Amino acid sequence: MDQQENKILMKFTKKQLDRYSRQIILKKVGVIGQKKLLKSSVLIVGAGGLGSPIAIYLSALGVGKIGIVDKDKVEISNLNRQIIFETNDLKKEKSFAAVKKLKKINPEISIKSFKKNLNSKNINQIGKEFHIIVDGSDNFKTRFLINDFCFKKKKILISGAISKFDGQVYTFNFLKKNSPCLRCFIPKMPPNPHIDNCEFDGVLAPLAGTIGTIQASEVVKEILGIGSTLCGFILIVDALKLTFRKVKLNKRTGCICYEKKK
Repeated sequence: MDQQENKILMKFTKKQLDRYSRQIILKKVGVIGQKKLLKSSVLIVGAGGLGSPIAIYLSALGVGKIGIVDKDKVEISNLNRQIIFETNDLKKEKSFAAVKKLKKINPEISIKSFKKNLNSKNINQIGKEFHIIVDGSDNFKTRFLINDFCFKKKKILISGAISKFDGQVYTFNFLKKNSPCLRCFIPKMPPNPHIDNCEFDGVLAPLAGTIGTIQASEVVKEILGIGSTLCGFILIVDALKLTFRKVKLNKRTGCICYEKKK
């Protein structure tokens, strides 16, 4: 351990050292990396099947400031995959119930709930507080809104999607000039952008955990600058075949985001 790490180590409480010991021992994390996590801020859009594991893991590993955006209430159909909730949470506001649970997991971090639907009128006010946005939403209108906001404000966006037995994860790092965006992959808004695919097509519950956990892992990698970034690729998961494929995604000529920028 070098001199800089020793100085930082002295600032950690014994409880913090014990809580995060299994991360701090990792050479690619260490006390400096843990300090970065504690100073970071992440906004999670959606407290559903993806948002649940994302929020649980980011809270547990010590992301210092977390925001949860969700206007919905807990319904019984949520409980098979939205693991942050339990039967006693039925009819409660998701954002409040999630924050209450996360504070029990890690009372030392700051967690804020936003009981509202994200829209063009409030996204600037909500999103400006956070360095990284994690999209766990369930409709294309919200996904495009978040993509365009992150592109404009040069934020890192980690997006996930699930349907039936398939899932995808994307990382868009708009701090980089050549980062693709969601519109590079899906140029036009699909028909019925408000439709929740899980409600109409169904979803394998553990798949939500798999994709959400990968999203949480990608957040950590981007905060610490470790590993190979997923930016410029799509990770495609097939739960039936148990296959993971990385497909190249380039910035698309004619993408509306880059055209507006000119």
